[in-house]
Amino acid sequence: MVKRLRNGENGAMQEFYSLYANRLTAVCSRYIVDKDDLKDVFQDAFIHILSHIRDFEYRGAGSLQAWASKIVVNEALSFLKIKKQHELLFSDDVAEIPEEETPDFNDIPPEVIQQMIQSLPTGYRTVFNLYVFEQKSHGEIAKLLGVKEGTSSSQFSRAKSLLARMIRQYINKEQLTR
Repeated sequence: MVKRLRNGENGAMQEFYSLYANRLTAVCSRYIVDKDDLKDVFQDAFIHILSHIRDFEYRGAGSLQAWASKIVVNEALSFLKIKKQHELLFSDDVAEIPEEETPDFNDIPPEVIQQMIQSLPTGYRTVFNLYVFEQKSHGEIAKLLGVKEGTSSSQFSRAKSLLARMIRQYINKEQLTR
């Protein structure tokens, strides 16, 4: 398929889209919540992928998806930097959220967890996703976002605390309705 993409075959582009659009949209939605912005960022990422397919190096099964996912994450981060939304949330004057034990969330549907993550403030959500899903260190996150390493660490800690609180609220609500 990569050879066909490099040759500009429309069928290969449609095949690539069919295979990867849902996964890449899910990756993008970790960072971009607004539906219109999500469509724009995904479209920009898709164009970037197709226009840079010559840079792709096959490294085994899954390498195309991993490469494309990295481009989607980078496009999302670029979008956030341009909108400068994260600057408002990466300040040190955000109220401290006490560290709480994470409740068991195994019985919560994945789409509910995803909604909880998407409801986090932009800065918290961005750091959380980079740390958890992209497995970046706080040093790497700090460089990517142009913040201090301690800021990345504190944003992650606050994100975890907020998620724990949301999970507890969801579990309590579910128990009341039973």
